[in-house]
Amino acid sequence: MIALFSPQFMLLSNITQFSPMFYLTGFPGLDTIEHWIFIPFFLMYLVAISGNCFILIVIKTNPRLHRPMYYLLSFLAFTDLGLSVSTLPTTMGIFWFKSHGIYFVACQIQMFCIHSFSFMESSVLLIMSFDRFLAICHPLRYSVIITSQRVIRAGLAVIFRGPVALVPLVLLLKTFPYCGPRVLSHSFCLHQEVIHLACTDTTFNNLYGLAVVVFTMMLDLVLIALSYGVILHTVARLASQEEQLRAFQTCTSHLCAVLIFFVPMVGLSLVHRFGKHVPLAVHLLMANVYLFVPPMLNPIIYSIKTKEIRHIISKLLGLKKVSTKSWS
Repeated sequence: MIALFSPQFMLLSNITQFSPMFYLTGFPGLDTIEHWIFIPFFLMYLVAISGNCFILIVIKTNPRLHRPMYYLLSFLAFTDLGLSVSTLPTTMGIFWFKSHGIYFVACQIQMFCIHSFSFMESSVLLIMSFDRFLAICHPLRYSVIITSQRVIRAGLAVIFRGPVALVPLVLLLKTFPYCGPRVLSHSFCLHQEVIHLACTDTTFNNLYGLAVVVFTMMLDLVLIALSYGVILHTVARLASQEEQLRAFQTCTSHLCAVLIFFVPMVGLSLVHRFGKHVPLAVHLLMANVYLFVPPMLNPIIYSIKTKEIRHIISKLLGLKKVSTKSWS
Protein backbone atom coordinates (compact mmCIF):
# COMPACT_ATOMS: atom_id res chain seq x y z
CA MET A 1 0.00 0.00 0.00
CA ILE A 2 0.98 3.66 -0.30
CA ALA A 3 2.72 5.01 2.77
CA LEU A 4 -0.17 6.64 4.60
CA PHE A 5 1.98 9.44 5.96
CA SER A 6 4.05 10.09 2.84
CA PRO A 7 4.20 13.73 1.71
CA GLN A 8 2.28 12.95 -1.48
CA PHE A 9 -0.52 11.19 0.36
CA MET A 10 -0.87 13.89 3.03
CA LEU A 11 -0.93 16.55 0.34
CA LEU A 12 -3.71 14.80 -1.53
CA SER A 13 -5.65 14.25 1.68
CA ASN A 14 -5.74 17.96 2.34
CA ILE A 15 -6.67 19.03 -1.17
CA THR A 16 -10.16 20.39 -1.58
CA GLN A 17 -12.76 18.71 -3.71
CA PHE A 18 -12.15 21.22 -6.51
CA SER A 19 -8.51 20.20 -7.01
CA PRO A 20 -7.85 18.55 -10.38
CA MET A 21 -5.16 16.16 -9.13
CA PHE A 22 -5.22 12.36 -8.74
CA TYR A 23 -2.53 10.06 -7.42
CA LEU A 24 -1.48 6.98 -9.41
CA THR A 25 0.16 4.26 -7.35
CA GLY A 26 1.55 1.63 -9.71
CA PHE A 27 2.51 -1.24 -7.40
CA PRO A 28 1.74 -0.37 -3.76
CA GLY A 29 4.34 -1.62 -1.30
CA LEU A 30 6.98 -2.18 -3.97
CA ASP A 31 8.22 1.40 -4.29
CA THR A 32 11.85 0.46 -3.65
CA ILE A 33 12.04 -1.96 -6.58
CA GLU A 34 9.84 -0.11 -9.08
CA HIS A 35 12.86 0.42 -11.35
CA TRP A 36 13.25 -3.34 -11.67
CA ILE A 37 9.54 -3.98 -12.05
CA PHE A 38 9.49 -1.67 -15.03
CA ILE A 39 11.99 -3.84 -16.94
CA PRO A 40 9.40 -6.50 -17.95
CA PHE A 41 6.90 -3.71 -18.64
CA PHE A 42 9.45 -1.94 -20.84
CA LEU A 43 10.06 -5.17 -22.75
CA MET A 44 6.31 -5.64 -23.25
CA TYR A 45 6.01 -2.07 -24.49
CA LEU A 46 8.96 -2.62 -26.82
CA VAL A 47 7.51 -5.80 -28.31
CA ALA A 48 3.98 -4.36 -28.56
CA ILE A 49 4.92 -1.05 -30.18
CA SER A 50 7.62 -2.39 -32.51
CA GLY A 51 5.61 -5.50 -33.43
CA ASN A 52 2.40 -3.65 -34.28
CA CYS A 53 4.30 -0.92 -36.14
CA PHE A 54 6.06 -3.64 -38.13
CA ILE A 55 2.74 -5.23 -39.13
CA LEU A 56 1.29 -1.87 -40.16
CA ILE A 57 4.38 -1.02 -42.24
CA VAL A 58 4.49 -4.44 -43.89
CA ILE A 59 0.82 -4.29 -44.88
CA LYS A 60 1.16 -0.69 -46.08
CA THR A 61 4.24 -1.28 -48.21
CA ASN A 62 3.24 -4.62 -49.79
CA PRO A 63 0.51 -4.31 -52.45
CA ARG A 64 -0.02 -8.09 -52.31
CA LEU A 65 -1.31 -7.67 -48.76
CA HIS A 66 -3.93 -5.08 -49.71
CA ARG A 67 -6.70 -7.58 -49.16
CA PRO A 68 -9.64 -7.68 -46.72
CA MET A 69 -8.00 -10.07 -44.26
CA TYR A 70 -4.92 -7.88 -43.95
CA TYR A 71 -6.96 -4.71 -43.66
CA LEU A 72 -8.59 -6.31 -40.63
CA LEU A 73 -5.18 -7.27 -39.28
CA SER A 74 -4.01 -3.67 -39.72
CA PHE A 75 -7.08 -2.49 -37.77
CA LEU A 76 -6.13 -4.87 -34.96
CA ALA A 77 -2.50 -3.71 -34.98
CA PHE A 78 -3.63 -0.07 -34.88
CA THR A 79 -5.87 -0.64 -31.84
CA ASP A 80 -3.13 -2.59 -30.04
CA LEU A 81 -0.68 0.19 -30.78
CA GLY A 82 -3.11 2.79 -29.45
CA LEU A 83 -3.74 0.75 -26.31
CA SER A 84 -0.02 0.51 -25.60
CA VAL A 85 0.65 4.20 -26.21
CA SER A 86 -2.31 5.19 -24.00
CA THR A 87 -0.75 3.72 -20.85
CA LEU A 88 2.89 4.46 -21.68
CA PRO A 89 3.26 8.06 -20.34
CA THR A 90 1.95 7.49 -16.81
CA THR A 91 3.48 4.04 -16.41
CA MET A 92 6.91 5.27 -17.44
CA GLY A 93 6.48 8.40 -15.32
CA ILE A 94 5.77 6.33 -12.20
CA PHE A 95 8.45 3.69 -12.66
CA TRP A 96 11.30 5.90 -13.83
CA PHE A 97 10.58 9.45 -12.67
CA LYS A 98 8.47 8.82 -9.52
CA SER A 99 5.79 11.07 -11.00
CA HIS A 100 2.54 9.87 -9.45
CA GLY A 101 0.35 12.93 -9.85
CA ILE A 102 -1.99 13.39 -12.80
CA TYR A 103 -4.37 16.24 -13.54
CA PHE A 104 -8.02 15.34 -13.85
CA VAL A 105 -8.22 16.44 -17.50
CA ALA A 106 -5.22 14.28 -18.36
CA CYS A 107 -6.85 11.42 -16.45
CA GLN A 108 -10.04 11.88 -18.48
CA ILE A 109 -8.12 11.82 -21.76
CA GLN A 110 -6.20 8.71 -20.75
CA MET A 111 -9.24 6.76 -19.61
CA PHE A 112 -11.09 7.77 -22.78
CA CYS A 113 -8.20 6.49 -24.92
CA ILE A 114 -7.80 3.25 -22.95
CA HIS A 115 -11.50 2.38 -23.02
CA SER A 116 -11.92 3.57 -26.63
CA PHE A 117 -9.12 1.38 -27.95
CA SER A 118 -10.47 -1.53 -25.88
CA PHE A 119 -13.89 -1.11 -27.49
CA MET A 120 -12.22 -0.79 -30.90
CA GLU A 121 -10.30 -4.03 -30.41
CA SER A 122 -13.48 -5.82 -29.41
CA SER A 123 -15.18 -4.54 -32.57
CA VAL A 124 -12.27 -5.58 -34.78
CA LEU A 125 -12.27 -9.08 -33.30
CA LEU A 126 -16.00 -9.30 -34.02
CA ILE A 127 -15.51 -8.35 -37.68
CA MET A 128 -12.64 -10.83 -37.96
CA SER A 129 -14.88 -13.58 -36.57
CA PHE A 130 -17.48 -12.74 -39.25
CA ASP A 131 -14.69 -12.94 -41.83
CA ARG A 132 -13.71 -16.43 -40.60
CA PHE A 133 -17.37 -17.46 -40.48
CA LEU A 134 -17.91 -16.60 -44.15
CA ALA A 135 -14.56 -18.08 -45.23
CA ILE A 136 -15.37 -21.48 -43.68
CA CYS A 137 -19.17 -21.70 -43.78
CA HIS A 138 -19.80 -19.91 -47.10
CA PRO A 139 -16.53 -20.03 -49.07
CA LEU A 140 -18.19 -19.53 -52.46
CA ARG A 141 -19.81 -16.28 -51.33
CA TYR A 142 -16.78 -15.00 -49.43
CA SER A 143 -15.15 -13.00 -52.24
CA VAL A 144 -18.51 -11.47 -53.17
CA ILE A 145 -19.45 -10.33 -49.66
CA ILE A 146 -16.02 -9.54 -48.20
CA THR A 147 -14.49 -6.80 -50.34
CA SER A 148 -11.82 -4.30 -49.35
CA GLN A 149 -14.20 -1.33 -49.47
CA ARG A 150 -16.83 -3.08 -47.38
CA VAL A 151 -14.28 -4.16 -44.80
CA ILE A 152 -12.90 -0.63 -44.46
CA ARG A 153 -16.38 0.94 -44.21
CA ALA A 154 -17.68 -1.66 -41.76
CA GLY A 155 -14.49 -1.44 -39.74
CA LEU A 156 -14.65 2.33 -39.40
CA ALA A 157 -18.37 2.27 -38.55
CA VAL A 158 -18.11 -0.42 -35.89
CA ILE A 159 -14.83 0.88 -34.47
CA PHE A 160 -16.21 4.33 -33.68
CA ARG A 161 -19.35 3.15 -31.91
CA GLY A 162 -17.46 2.63 -28.63
CA PRO A 163 -15.70 6.02 -28.49
CA VAL A 164 -18.93 7.84 -29.38
CA ALA A 165 -20.77 6.07 -26.55
CA LEU A 166 -17.92 6.86 -24.15
CA VAL A 167 -18.00 10.64 -24.63
CA PRO A 168 -20.91 11.40 -22.23
CA LEU A 169 -19.61 8.83 -19.74
CA VAL A 170 -16.24 10.55 -19.48
CA LEU A 171 -17.61 14.10 -19.60
CA LEU A 172 -20.02 13.40 -16.73
CA LEU A 173 -17.06 12.71 -14.44
CA LYS A 174 -16.23 16.42 -14.56
CA THR A 175 -19.51 17.25 -12.80
CA PHE A 176 -18.81 15.07 -9.75
CA PRO A 177 -17.13 16.26 -6.54
CA TYR A 178 -14.23 14.10 -5.33
CA CYS A 179 -13.63 14.04 -1.58
CA GLY A 180 -10.72 12.78 0.47
CA PRO A 181 -7.52 11.28 -0.90
CA ARG A 182 -7.87 10.73 -4.63
CA VAL A 183 -5.65 7.67 -4.90
CA LEU A 184 -5.95 5.28 -7.84
CA SER A 185 -4.56 1.78 -7.44
CA HIS A 186 -3.13 1.48 -10.97
CA SER A 187 -0.48 3.29 -12.99
CA PHE A 188 -3.21 4.56 -15.33
CA CYS A 189 -6.76 5.92 -15.11
CA LEU A 190 -9.78 3.65 -15.50
CA HIS A 191 -13.38 4.87 -15.36
CA GLN A 192 -14.55 2.15 -12.98
CA GLU A 193 -11.92 3.25 -10.47
CA VAL A 194 -12.33 7.02 -10.75
CA ILE A 195 -16.12 6.78 -10.37
CA HIS A 196 -15.68 5.09 -6.98
CA LEU A 197 -13.88 8.18 -5.66
CA ALA A 198 -16.83 10.49 -6.31
CA CYS A 199 -18.66 11.54 -3.13
CA THR A 200 -22.09 11.86 -4.72
CA ASP A 201 -24.73 9.68 -6.31
CA THR A 202 -23.25 8.06 -9.44
CA THR A 203 -26.13 5.69 -10.24
CA PHE A 204 -26.67 7.06 -13.73
CA ASN A 205 -22.98 6.82 -14.61
CA ASN A 206 -22.81 3.26 -13.28
CA LEU A 207 -25.91 2.15 -15.17
CA TYR A 208 -24.89 3.95 -18.36
CA GLY A 209 -21.37 2.51 -18.18
CA LEU A 210 -22.76 -0.98 -17.62
CA ALA A 211 -25.13 -0.55 -20.59
CA VAL A 212 -22.26 0.58 -22.83
CA VAL A 213 -20.17 -2.44 -21.88
CA VAL A 214 -23.10 -4.85 -22.32
CA PHE A 215 -24.15 -3.52 -25.74
CA THR A 216 -20.61 -3.31 -27.09
CA MET A 217 -18.03 -5.69 -25.66
CA MET A 218 -20.40 -8.23 -24.12
CA LEU A 219 -22.53 -8.28 -27.28
CA ASP A 220 -19.37 -8.69 -29.37
CA LEU A 221 -18.31 -11.63 -27.22
CA VAL A 222 -21.71 -13.33 -27.59
CA LEU A 223 -21.69 -12.86 -31.38
CA ILE A 224 -18.11 -14.15 -31.61
CA ALA A 225 -19.09 -17.22 -29.57
CA LEU A 226 -22.10 -17.82 -31.82
CA SER A 227 -19.98 -17.51 -34.97
CA TYR A 228 -17.48 -20.04 -33.62
CA GLY A 229 -20.32 -22.36 -32.68
CA VAL A 230 -21.45 -22.36 -36.32
CA ILE A 231 -17.84 -22.71 -37.51
CA LEU A 232 -17.26 -25.76 -35.30
CA HIS A 233 -20.51 -27.29 -36.52
CA THR A 234 -19.45 -26.74 -40.15
CA VAL A 235 -15.93 -28.07 -39.58
CA ALA A 236 -17.30 -31.19 -37.85
CA ARG A 237 -19.33 -32.00 -40.98
CA LEU A 238 -16.29 -32.04 -43.28
CA ALA A 239 -15.45 -35.40 -44.77
CA SER A 240 -11.87 -36.00 -43.68
CA GLN A 241 -9.95 -35.16 -40.55
CA GLU A 242 -7.30 -33.45 -42.67
CA GLU A 243 -9.90 -31.06 -44.10
CA GLN A 244 -11.22 -30.38 -40.61
CA LEU A 245 -7.73 -29.57 -39.33
CA ARG A 246 -6.92 -27.36 -42.31
CA ALA A 247 -10.17 -25.43 -41.95
CA PHE A 248 -9.80 -24.89 -38.22
CA GLN A 249 -6.16 -23.83 -38.55
CA THR A 250 -7.32 -20.73 -40.40
CA CYS A 251 -9.04 -19.64 -37.17
CA THR A 252 -6.31 -20.36 -34.63
CA SER A 253 -4.70 -16.90 -34.75
CA HIS A 254 -8.02 -15.13 -34.33
CA LEU A 255 -9.18 -17.52 -31.62
CA CYS A 256 -5.98 -16.89 -29.64
CA ALA A 257 -6.48 -13.13 -30.01
CA VAL A 258 -10.08 -13.46 -28.76
CA LEU A 259 -9.06 -15.49 -25.71
CA ILE A 260 -6.15 -13.30 -24.61
CA PHE A 261 -8.35 -10.20 -24.93
CA PHE A 262 -11.74 -11.25 -23.56
CA VAL A 263 -10.70 -13.57 -20.71
CA PRO A 264 -8.77 -10.85 -18.78
CA MET A 265 -11.43 -8.28 -19.73
CA VAL A 266 -14.27 -10.33 -18.26
CA GLY A 267 -12.18 -11.11 -15.18
CA LEU A 268 -11.33 -7.43 -14.64
CA SER A 269 -14.97 -6.37 -15.02
CA LEU A 270 -16.14 -8.97 -12.50
CA VAL A 271 -13.43 -8.02 -10.02
CA HIS A 272 -14.24 -4.30 -10.21
CA ARG A 273 -18.01 -4.71 -9.94
CA PHE A 274 -18.35 -7.62 -7.52
CA GLY A 275 -14.95 -8.13 -5.89
CA LYS A 276 -14.98 -5.52 -3.13
CA HIS A 277 -13.16 -7.91 -0.80
CA VAL A 278 -10.75 -9.24 -3.43
CA PRO A 279 -7.08 -8.46 -2.61
CA LEU A 280 -5.65 -5.40 -4.37
CA ALA A 281 -2.97 -7.57 -5.98
CA VAL A 282 -5.70 -9.38 -7.96
CA HIS A 283 -7.06 -6.04 -9.25
CA LEU A 284 -3.58 -4.99 -10.34
CA LEU A 285 -2.78 -8.31 -11.99
CA MET A 286 -6.03 -8.44 -13.98
CA ALA A 287 -5.74 -4.83 -15.15
CA ASN A 288 -2.12 -5.21 -16.23
CA VAL A 289 -2.72 -8.50 -18.03
CA TYR A 290 -5.75 -7.02 -19.79
CA LEU A 291 -3.94 -3.92 -21.04
CA PHE A 292 -0.38 -5.13 -21.62
CA VAL A 293 -0.54 -8.76 -22.75
CA PRO A 294 -2.85 -8.65 -25.84
CA PRO A 295 -0.93 -5.83 -27.62
CA MET A 296 2.29 -7.76 -27.01
CA LEU A 297 1.09 -11.23 -28.05
CA ASN A 298 -1.10 -10.35 -31.05
CA PRO A 299 1.75 -9.30 -33.39
CA ILE A 300 3.75 -12.36 -32.33
CA ILE A 301 0.83 -14.72 -32.98
CA TYR A 302 -0.04 -13.24 -36.37
CA SER A 303 3.62 -13.04 -37.42
CA ILE A 304 4.04 -16.75 -36.70
CA LYS A 305 0.70 -18.01 -38.03
CA THR A 306 0.31 -15.78 -41.12
CA LYS A 307 2.24 -17.25 -44.03
CA GLU A 308 2.79 -14.02 -45.96
CA ILE A 309 4.08 -12.08 -42.95
CA ARG A 310 6.24 -15.02 -41.89
CA HIS A 311 7.71 -15.12 -45.40
CA ILE A 312 8.51 -11.40 -45.27
CA ILE A 313 10.24 -11.81 -41.90
CA SER A 314 12.29 -14.72 -43.25
CA LYS A 315 13.18 -12.65 -46.30
CA LEU A 316 14.31 -9.73 -44.15
CA LEU A 317 16.43 -12.02 -42.00
CA GLY A 318 17.89 -13.56 -45.14
CA LEU A 319 18.79 -10.13 -46.52
CA LYS A 320 20.41 -9.29 -43.22
CA LYS A 321 22.58 -12.37 -43.41
CA VAL A 322 23.61 -11.57 -46.97
CA SER A 323 24.55 -8.00 -46.06
CA THR A 324 26.58 -9.29 -43.09
CA LYS A 325 28.54 -11.65 -45.31
CA SER A 326 29.19 -8.92 -47.84
CA TRP A 327 30.76 -6.73 -45.13
CA SER A 328 32.91 -9.55 -43.72
